Amino acid sequence: MKNIVLVGTGKGIGNETLKLLSGKYNITSLSRSKFDFSHNENTKHYEFDTLKDDFSSIEFPEEIHGLVYFPGSINLKPFNRLTLDDFKNDFEINVLGAIKTIQFLLPNLKKSHDSSIVLFSTVAAKIGMPFHASVAAAKSAVEGLVKSFAAEYSSQNIRCNAIAPSLTDTSLAQGLLSTETKKTSAAERHPLKRIGDPKEMAEIVGFLLSPGSSWMTGQIIGIDGGMSSLKL
Repeated sequence: MKNIVLVGTGKGIGNETLKLLSGKYNITSLSRSKFDFSHNENTKHYEFDTLKDDFSSIEFPEEIHGLVYFPGSINLKPFNRLTLDDFKNDFEINVLGAIKTIQFLLPNLKKSHDSSIVLFSTVAAKIGMPFHASVAAAKSAVEGLVKSFAAEYSSQNIRCNAIAPSLTDTSLAQGLLSTETKKTSAAERHPLKRIGDPKEMAEIVGFLLSPGSSWMTGQIIGIDGGMSSLKL
């Protein structure tokens, strides 16, 4: 059974992915939330803050076949109200947290001789959206990281791809979906006339970790109801 590390499994897409993959892989799960996985001998969960805690405190498998970094942010403000700290915080959680994680686990990923890394971007990194300057800047950096890393480590058979969702029904997006009116309005902005489901994103993560995606690397995959590519 392959070894998978999931970082940020407390809520949303990370939690749905943990549920989907549980029992299919040996999973090391990290989040700031505490879980009881005593019912699943193939899952070890650690209460862990990626930005503050030391990875050396975690017992990782010697070989890691898949790594997914879920932590992200939605910090939407007019540009003139965004502070430098806003930009720094979004960059830290979306980019530096991913870099810290990958650099620490790179030796374990190399040992598998066939590993897959999955990161998360956003539709706002592809199309200009008002009030998204900070998060779009950070996620654009994630996309650059994905492509550069994928090129550098392709010879070692380490793949790296990113998923770029549009608005998805998670706790992170609660402020944007707090009323039925807001939900309807958000759905109408998408060609498929609905918002995303975290279970759909989890399925794509599962695919990117599977042999079925073994010839995919350096890709930014838009799962966005058609928003980034269709105009109706």
